[in-house]
Amino acid sequence: MTLEGFTQRSFEAPVAGRPVRHDVYARGEGPPVVVLQELPGIEAVTLAFADRLVRAGYHVELPHLFGPLGRYSVAGNLARAFCMREELAIFSARRSSPLVEWLRALCRDVAARTGAPGVGVIGMCLTGNFALSLIADDAVLAAVASQPSTPIAPQAGLHMSDAEIAASRAALDARGPMLALRFERDQMCGRARFDAIERAFNDDRERVRLVTIPGAGHAVLTHHFVDREGHPTREALDTVLAYFAERLR
Repeated sequence: MTLEGFTQRSFEAPVAGRPVRHDVYARGEGPPVVVLQELPGIEAVTLAFADRLVRAGYHVELPHLFGPLGRYSVAGNLARAFCMREELAIFSARRSSPLVEWLRALCRDVAARTGAPGVGVIGMCLTGNFALSLIADDAVLAAVASQPSTPIAPQAGLHMSDAEIAASRAALDARGPMLALRFERDQMCGRARFDAIERAFNDDRERVRLVTIPGAGHAVLTHHFVDREGHPTREALDTVLAYFAERLR
C-alpha cells in the first residue's frame, strides 16, 4: 500500500551494528518535521495530523517503523514491537531503543535532503520518549514528546541512559525548552512519567515544558484530538505549531 499524496523512499542506517531499512513517506513544502508513528500504526488519524502540519506550511517525513499501513492495530502492532526487540526495547528504563540510532540518521538525512538547518521531531506514545533523546542531535532543532509511554514499566522510569539525559540537557540549554504533552488522567503516560521528566531535566531550570491537558484520553494530537476552537487538544496543537514556527522558520 502507498499513501496518496506522499512520495515514498527507502532509508537504510545501522542499528546495533547491522543495517536496518524502513520506508519513509514525505509530503508538503516548508521546514521539515519528522513524525514518529504511534503504537496503533500509520492510519487515518496519523495521516490527518500529518495533513494539519502540511496545511500549516511544513514538510512532513513519516517513517513507517512497524505494522501494516492504513490499518489500526494495537494488539497486532504490540506483538510486532516485541518481535523487533533488536530495534525496540519498550520495557527498558535507563537506556533508549536502538531504533533511536536509525532515527538520528534519518533526521540528518532529511535536513540534508531539504537543505534545512535542522528538523522538528514529534514522538507519540511508544515513540514519545524518542523525542527526548533525539533533541540532543545537531540536526534536531525542535522536539515534542507527546504522551511518552516507554518504558511501559516502571512509569517512573525514562527510556534514556544517563549519558543521553546529559546530552539532551546540554542541547536544551543551548536551544531552549522542548515540549511534552499528556492528558491528566492518562493511564499509559501517567503523572509519574512527567515527574520523572521533571526530575531529570527541570531540576534547576525549565528544559522541558510539561503541558498537561485536563480530562481522560491518551493520543493528544491524533485519536483524542478535537478540532474545535477552545478545546484543550486544539490549544495543544496551536502550542506545538507556535513552537515549531519559533524554532524552524
